[in-house]
Amino acid sequence: MDAKEFGSIVMDELPFEPNGQQTQLIAALSLFCSRGWADNGVFVLNGYAGTGKTSVVGALVKALRRVNVATVLLAPTGRAAKVFSRMSGHPAYTIHRMIYRSQGGGMGGYGGGLAVNENRHRNTIFIVDEASMIGDGAAGDPYSQSLLDDLVHYVYSSDGCRLILLGDTAQLPPVGCLESPAMQPRRLKTLGLRVTRAIMTQTVRQAGDSGILYNATWLRRAMLSNPLPEPRLTIDAFADVKAVSGEDLPDEIEKAYSRYGIEDTMLITRSNQRATQYNLAIRSRILEKNEMLTGGELIMIARNNYHWTTKVPGIDFIANGDIARVEKVYGTEERGGLRFADVKIRLVDRDTDLDVKLILDSLVTDTPALDAEGLQKLADLCINDPDRFTPATPMSTRMRTLRSDPYFNALQVKYGYAVTCHKAQGGQWSSVFVDMGYIPPEAQGIDFYRWLYTSTTRAVRELNYINPAIEH
Repeated sequence: MDAKEFGSIVMDELPFEPNGQQTQLIAALSLFCSRGWADNGVFVLNGYAGTGKTSVVGALVKALRRVNVATVLLAPTGRAAKVFSRMSGHPAYTIHRMIYRSQGGGMGGYGGGLAVNENRHRNTIFIVDEASMIGDGAAGDPYSQSLLDDLVHYVYSSDGCRLILLGDTAQLPPVGCLESPAMQPRRLKTLGLRVTRAIMTQTVRQAGDSGILYNATWLRRAMLSNPLPEPRLTIDAFADVKAVSGEDLPDEIEKAYSRYGIEDTMLITRSNQRATQYNLAIRSRILEKNEMLTGGELIMIARNNYHWTTKVPGIDFIANGDIARVEKVYGTEERGGLRFADVKIRLVDRDTDLDVKLILDSLVTDTPALDAEGLQKLADLCINDPDRFTPATPMSTRMRTLRSDPYFNALQVKYGYAVTCHKAQGGQWSSVFVDMGYIPPEAQGIDFYRWLYTSTTRAVRELNYINPAIEH
């Protein structure tokens, strides 16, 4: 079967008549997926919000299945994988789960102790959604190697495997990066890859259909202007976009919880400190929670953890940014000035229950996770425990014990009702509230535009801007 015939199959799988840009994309993807393409080829698809990127890729996946070409769908986070799976009708996995294995030796399971798996797939198309989130070495996580390098090494180490990277360069790049490395052809070429690139800019729906899409499209186009125009939001003309005052915010969040559920509603803000403030206010004023942690609580994992999943089939680790629900609190305790809780949690995006120990103190810190001082305090609790060790116990023995210590490996978590934009990336919620409280004009540069665009595109059904001073 040649590329033209395969392209016709992709067209048949589309739920709508493609526009000109989508037709050209299908032709390019069909050629890339043909057997005659170079083994070191990579396809980079930069698709903006509302351009039909997900629909085209979903049709591509179904067409590949029809012609018996193996596909593997991946995403950087569990939530992004779940969204990708739902949109494509095909199972999707996190990149970490697919390409890494634990080889022990990692301090508390945080970074280190990971090796790249052997790729046992042959003649397989790997498709990665939300690739703009893929970091490049220590810029994103001081404990990790380059996820981009390891992904490329894994895929191309096996015969006939190729990679399609889907992303949106208008979104925020990974933490510590000025741009998204996985979406940059020059970076991919340094890895020995032959790059084909496509950019989707033409929206599928008319602007009048969706205020979410209208605002996202304006922000994305404005980012291409030099100098940047003054930011603006169009709100009153649309039923799915609303301005919410601080006074009305509790009532509006409560309505969203009633309409869509707590797990399908999210507030996005600009800093960890503001996220903590919003989380505490939502718990006390809306959910009427007085205890520090209760059953039914929504929490967000604040640091990768490999300890509590060692005996759970199919889950290699609990990822930074995963959303979990507390099913039951067994008990709490204080140890060395830190507070801990033994709980049963359900990983919302994986439908899996786990019994874990978590650190209550991390719920209310204004940092993304415990700082170096906090981690050192956790380590000292174990290696200096007089009930375990004598003064003569060698440090090597103490360190081996530390690696499996449940307190040192306790989950670091935040409340999961309000998050920063970086934590929200890869996720979608029916109702989204975006914190637009006072932002000085000098802070309204390209990073602000990316932040606002990314926050806006997290909403599926309704978008609420909190105190939007830039409305017009």
